[in-house]
Amino acid sequence: MRNLLYSVSCSSLLLAIAATFPANAQDKPPAVEPAAGTTLPPVQVEAPAQRPARQQVATSSRSSRAVRAGTRPRTSAAQPSTSAQQVTRATPLNSNVVTQAGSRLGLTPRETPAAVEVVGADTIREQGYHTTIDVVKGATGVTAGDAPNDVAFAMRGFQGNQINVTYNGINVGPTGFTFLTAETFNLDRVEFLKGPSSLMTGQGAVGGSINYVTKAPHNGPIQSEAFFGFDSRGSYRTGFGSGGNTNIKGLDYRFDISRSDVNGFIDDTDTKNLHVSGQLDYRLSESFKVFGAVEFKDYRARVYEGTPLVPIAFSGRYATSGIVSGTKVSDYNGANLGPVTIDSRTLSTNYNVLDNHKTIKETWGRAGFEWNLSNDVTLRSQTYEYNASRDWHNNEVSAFDTGNNQIYRERFFVHHNQNTVGNNTDVTWDARFFGMENRLVLGAEAYHLEFTRPAAANFPNDFVNLVDPVRGYYGLLTTQRQTATIDSVAFNLENRLKLTPTFALIGGLRYNPFSLDRSSTDVFGASKAGFPYSANWDPVTGRIGYTWEALPGLIFYSQYATASDLSAGSMFMLNPTQKLTLTDARSYETGVKNLLWDGRAEWTFSAFDIVRNNVYSAQAGQTLNIAGKLKTQGVEFAAAVRPLPELKIWGNVAYVHARYADYDFAGGSFSGKTPPNIPALIVNGGASYRFLNPGWLPVEAGISVRHVGDRYTTDANTLTMLAYTTADAFAFVDIPKSARYPTFENTRVTFRVRNLTDKKYAVWSDPFYPDQIFLGARRTYEIETSFKF
Repeated sequence: MRNLLYSVSCSSLLLAIAATFPANAQDKPPAVEPAAGTTLPPVQVEAPAQRPARQQVATSSRSSRAVRAGTRPRTSAAQPSTSAQQVTRATPLNSNVVTQAGSRLGLTPRETPAAVEVVGADTIREQGYHTTIDVVKGATGVTAGDAPNDVAFAMRGFQGNQINVTYNGINVGPTGFTFLTAETFNLDRVEFLKGPSSLMTGQGAVGGSINYVTKAPHNGPIQSEAFFGFDSRGSYRTGFGSGGNTNIKGLDYRFDISRSDVNGFIDDTDTKNLHVSGQLDYRLSESFKVFGAVEFKDYRARVYEGTPLVPIAFSGRYATSGIVSGTKVSDYNGANLGPVTIDSRTLSTNYNVLDNHKTIKETWGRAGFEWNLSNDVTLRSQTYEYNASRDWHNNEVSAFDTGNNQIYRERFFVHHNQNTVGNNTDVTWDARFFGMENRLVLGAEAYHLEFTRPAAANFPNDFVNLVDPVRGYYGLLTTQRQTATIDSVAFNLENRLKLTPTFALIGGLRYNPFSLDRSSTDVFGASKAGFPYSANWDPVTGRIGYTWEALPGLIFYSQYATASDLSAGSMFMLNPTQKLTLTDARSYETGVKNLLWDGRAEWTFSAFDIVRNNVYSAQAGQTLNIAGKLKTQGVEFAAAVRPLPELKIWGNVAYVHARYADYDFAGGSFSGKTPPNIPALIVNGGASYRFLNPGWLPVEAGISVRHVGDRYTTDANTLTMLAYTTADAFAFVDIPKSARYPTFENTRVTFRVRNLTDKKYAVWSDPFYPDQIFLGARRTYEIETSFKF
């Protein structure tokens, strides 16, 4: 398989196009200036158009005519293309930016029959979203565990490996196993596709998918940027990026490097991140372009693995309120702890061992081409290789023991070596079908994944005091070995037929046969019972929907979509005797997208109904229960408006009703219960105002507020992580280029306060370790200076 993929790569020349400009309304653009608060549009290397191109506008009917005129960029198996000649009108919710996540048809969120959301680089910068975890918090209905342990996201009632995370459109494996928390400086945007989306990203995309897109070259004069910042905990962040034309005609570049050293709010925790990315685009002709991209990430952390739940009767006057509520039966030893709390003496205590660490190194290599064979046919191909080395070496269990009123601790170690090589190729054909506009995309994907997992065979344990624990060291470690190999091929078809200038049918199918080979040996190298073994699947998933622009700027849509994933959501969790099969999920969704007030206001609404069958649920002790079905229904609403040029207001709200069905087991049933970490209500909102007093430098001040409703810690629903509301405030001053500052086009100095009220709250609970929870970060002050030149 590996040789086949490399031969496909070589015969395809070298990869496809890339991307988008660094999106910031303050930037001086290379050719056209975007409106504030949006990314610049992707660019297309076009063959000469058959008829004059019309300027693209916000309404989808006119936009569709622009496609036929040769002005619409398309997404591809590689990346969206980029062009300085493309003009796309900005909207308050970024709904006119072509996305990789929503469709291969080159559609914007407004043209896609699904809930698609884009957080651009300008928003990332303004809201101070430093990490890839931070950036999801402003999105509609999305939550995340923000402690530096295994990353987990939740949306539309699903969590963990039921949310696919892709990188430049490439899926590298189950989220909890493979996703790396990184800084956002190297990113151009983050895209969200809500609901089942296996059509786009394969197995696992039941609740939705999140796509992180790195900055890529633009065709224009060189632009550079840099920043450095500090916070009140002694952390620092810095970065430098540059891109544009080179002295070689047709060759454009992009290079970014960022570095951070962040001290946590928990004792003796810190995270060091290094991210280097670069890309070259080369136009061999007006119709043919190649690109190559490389990246390196180095993540090193001393981590926090949670704060133990303690009986109120034990904590007494040190019991906190407003963090958790309810009763707890210990999953560690079965003792009834009664009503529990978080002890106020442990709000910053680290129970991890002194030699704890989490280290991850990743490398990417991508290359490809885009070839406009004619005005109506475009071929794209991308080949990639991804390597990762991950190491967890921690005390992960911290559970209160009623027998001695101490904290029982248990160690866990695992190491990953992962190599993935793959190719994505597609062809796009624009035609007319009985006089109606039609776009068809046919694609093929293939990858080979090798995964080696040396893991702990023994789990050292001990007891420490609740207050001022003597943390000690990991102790004796013996390991065993597991491996997994996945070979996957997928064939994709997507089509959009415009029955009228305002009504389009949009659908797609994905046929994705793949195989899994697993082995597991003990500490002596002998195979465990039931190993090795192999399994094969061939799921078919897809979606069908429509968009209807009933009035200019007012679009109605509906869709039916399906998804599948491994029932355990992991390559290693199920035992050979358990039924290793695929889940299946279906979703009905309908909604409205409205751009109005001459493009200064925009709102979206969606309602959905999702059912996932053959569900396994995570339990304490790294075990799984068969949980039958998971059903979710909900609504989402997002809006943004600029009533004045100086004033921006935005907000979103999501409500979801999630519960198990047919979840029966010996001695009881959890049918009707809500899965862990799923809030019924999430609300985000914010506003900023730019002061432009004559004689003063421009100053902008703003505030954002986030509310997350109650969540349960386990399937039993006896313990609640209570709802919380936090607020961040910021102000920045822009210093334009002048005789005093002749080098920089723009200098911005930003002051920010996070968690303004110093709220104490629970942010996440790991179902595998339900005797502890993760606390949210306390108040922090920041200052940052950034430059454009």
